[in-house]
Amino acid sequence: TLLGCRKITKRDTFIEKDVFMNILMWWEDFDGKIPSPTILKPRPLWTGKQVFNLIIPRQINLIRYSAWHSESETGFITPGDTCVRIEKGEVLSGTLCKKTLGTSSGSLIHVIWEEVGPDAARKFLGHTQWLVNYWLLQQGFSIGIGDTIADAGTMETINETISKAKAEVNQLIQLAHQKALEAEPGRTMMESFENRVNQ
Repeated sequence: TLLGCRKITKRDTFIEKDVFMNILMWWEDFDGKIPSPTILKPRPLWTGKQVFNLIIPRQINLIRYSAWHSESETGFITPGDTCVRIEKGEVLSGTLCKKTLGTSSGSLIHVIWEEVGPDAARKFLGHTQWLVNYWLLQQGFSIGIGDTIADAGTMETINETISKAKAEVNQLIQLAHQKALEAEPGRTMMESFENRVNQ
């Protein structure tokens, strides 16, 4: 769903009338009022941001930057659509991501919890799951094997971490052979060694 939130709130995401009406059917608090489409001609189209406008409580105001925000981008309407601006429950700009939605302080879920309460946060999470997952089902989404392969920088970091851990374990082995390793309180020497290796 988190990936779907990013995709549905991108600037170039538009939803056809039939899909938007079906999304409304998944919204349990639907009151029968259909928001006006963003684009009217040649056919009506709604944005993904309008889906979030349905489920964000009206008293929510938020300005936050997406994870990929560049410091060189200033202003409320940024070229990369990185400034998430929500006024009175309406997403005016920005792309939602883990940083803007997640568990960190100041995120949308945190603000809803603090401003409206835990029940509203629960409803928001539930509605987000239903609506975004349905949209992803209609939109189509796939992951290939290439998406699971780490890039060179990530592999270098992983290899450095593994090398560092191996060096620390070798140092513990040397201490154990020299009988310089102290037993932890309530543990045998072997248990102490194993505990330190597993840290």
